[in-house]
Amino acid sequence: MDICNEAAASNVPGATALAPQEPRPMPPMAEQPLQPEYDVTVGHGGGYGYGFAEAMGHSPVPGTEDLVAVWAMPSTATIGPQEPPRTLEKVRFTALTASLIPSSPLGEKESVQIALRPRCAWGPSDGGQGGEVEIHVSDFHSSSGECLRIGEHVTLRRVLPMCGVPDALVPMQVPTSCLHLPHGETAALWLSLAVPSGLSPGVYEGEVVVEPVVDDTGSEPMEVNGRADSLRDGLCEIVDELGQRLATGEDASDRQELHSVERRLRTLLRQSEPVHTPKSEPVNTLKPLTNGHAHPPPDGPRSSQSIRLPISIVVWDFVLPTTPSLPAVMGVSDSLSRGTDDWCAALDAHFQWLLPFRVSPYFCRWEREMQVYTYTCPWPVDHPRAEAYYSDPRLSAYALPYAGMDARGYPVEGKEALLKLLGALKDRPHFKKAYFYLWDEPTTSVQHARIREMAAEIHAAAPGARVLTTYYSGARDGAVGPQTIDSLLSVPEMLRPHCQVHCVSQWALAGREDAAEAMGAKVRAEEGEWWSYVCMGPGDPQPNLHLGMRGTQQRAVLWRVWKEGGTGFLYWGTNCYDKARAPSAEIRFRPGLPFGDGVLFYPGQAFSPENTEPVASCRLERFLSGMQDYEYLTLYARMYGRPAAQSLLANSGVYLNPGVWTPEHGPVDNLRDEIARACSTLLA
Repeated sequence: MDICNEAAASNVPGATALAPQEPRPMPPMAEQPLQPEYDVTVGHGGGYGYGFAEAMGHSPVPGTEDLVAVWAMPSTATIGPQEPPRTLEKVRFTALTASLIPSSPLGEKESVQIALRPRCAWGPSDGGQGGEVEIHVSDFHSSSGECLRIGEHVTLRRVLPMCGVPDALVPMQVPTSCLHLPHGETAALWLSLAVPSGLSPGVYEGEVVVEPVVDDTGSEPMEVNGRADSLRDGLCEIVDELGQRLATGEDASDRQELHSVERRLRTLLRQSEPVHTPKSEPVNTLKPLTNGHAHPPPDGPRSSQSIRLPISIVVWDFVLPTTPSLPAVMGVSDSLSRGTDDWCAALDAHFQWLLPFRVSPYFCRWEREMQVYTYTCPWPVDHPRAEAYYSDPRLSAYALPYAGMDARGYPVEGKEALLKLLGALKDRPHFKKAYFYLWDEPTTSVQHARIREMAAEIHAAAPGARVLTTYYSGARDGAVGPQTIDSLLSVPEMLRPHCQVHCVSQWALAGREDAAEAMGAKVRAEEGEWWSYVCMGPGDPQPNLHLGMRGTQQRAVLWRVWKEGGTGFLYWGTNCYDKARAPSAEIRFRPGLPFGDGVLFYPGQAFSPENTEPVASCRLERFLSGMQDYEYLTLYARMYGRPAAQSLLANSGVYLNPGVWTPEHGPVDNLRDEIARACSTLLA
């Protein structure tokens, strides 16, 4: 994404003109890697253009008024409340078309952030605290008549802080939303465009319009009817009662929930303040919201105070594969609804929600001594819906449980359940995507022996089955010290031939590319697959998904996997918060872990009681962008050779090694544009 380049767009084929979970058991303190302290950084990534606007012959888009400043920033930027205003410039995306498979309606997804900051206070009811704005988002049209539609392909979300760092992406109503802007603070919105299946190549243009809700003619309070007045009095009484209960001291386990209820009630009280309306309706005067609907309509005339942000997306004429080239498996703690009648439905909802992020989810729970129970399909293998799970083309890998599972989600011990599972799947075409994840980070010879024993039982029934093992060291009681590279390199031989997928900690490689190369060669010599994972470490300056890291640092997790030749990636948990009594309770990260570790989405009820769908994090969206970067690099390497792709990645300034990657977003867009142009030219 960068400032719109008409010359680049003209090369696009078809473009005629630029028109409550169970926590993961933690190893003893002696085994835990030392964690550096993290600085919460904001404002990184820069605004669009990065100072190149004048050099490219473009001038800022006019229209910024005196009430509020509006500007665009990349998806890798962290926009804090004190982010200063920047120049308003036109935004351009680059995207591939989607694969023509009906079950995979989404292709590439691109996002941009829109920052808003009041320059002064306005409106009769702001009390000197900023004011309200209406956000209007349009469809995106091309010269061919096709379009990306609001709500279906174009979404808008509010970026909210978690532990002081902007991360939660809470959905907003489209095409029109109303937003209150506190005076002296910068707010951020997250606009995403998803390319649908079979979309024609070309340039698709739309805009975001920001309108301050003002009244220049004077106003008076609207009459409030008796029912609303009575409701407000009732809310006040409930708030007072809660305050008394908190003051007298309730049970400690209930105080968190009471505080949560009190906060929501106070929000309702603020929202129920009398609404001010104009005494008259003069021409060209903007009207406030009425029953949640904005006036004028999105496609109608705009007031002179409208601020327009033009946005275009360039769709290239080649395909983003439906099945990700890199298996990226992520754990989802299954304890939210286990044992209830809607258990399978809850897991299915999470599975379907995660697939568009190019993630292959597996559900998990930890047993004794870091033994892990994992599975992808919540239904038994003979269930009518099971085959649809395993054969879904968006799934690049799926986990099978070592033990059986009953209809309420509890393991069924015994060899018969395993034999039934393997007997039903081992001859299916998709069985090559299956794996058994039996043990998490074994550290003793006894644990290695147990893995070999379980794997032998699996391979006796299905010789082609794959067993995955994660590890960050060799055996503590082995001949080589457990915290050395030599010890790490000894594990593949120790697990031969029982382990087929060796998933190695990126922390254990200590940022050394020579160690990664040696590890990959060792695994391949044992005829295995070399995957990697992040958990707790590595810390700065290496890539990871911790809260507070730079956006490009989070996205670089996948650049590293591609550069080091990994064939898979694992992330241990996406919803492993600290335990809570209800999904609507305050979200807390697990103590002892870096902020955000093991959490990539949040329960929707924590932001709105009616929202039952998970709320994505900025980090999960950046992971998706990294997965798309991986596809770009893979495509370029397929056409021009891997050495050429490696040189392009390094010379672009995007990624050199685990400690050297771009802190800015500009080089990332330049790399993707270069790959898109090169591949499109060759394909043409």
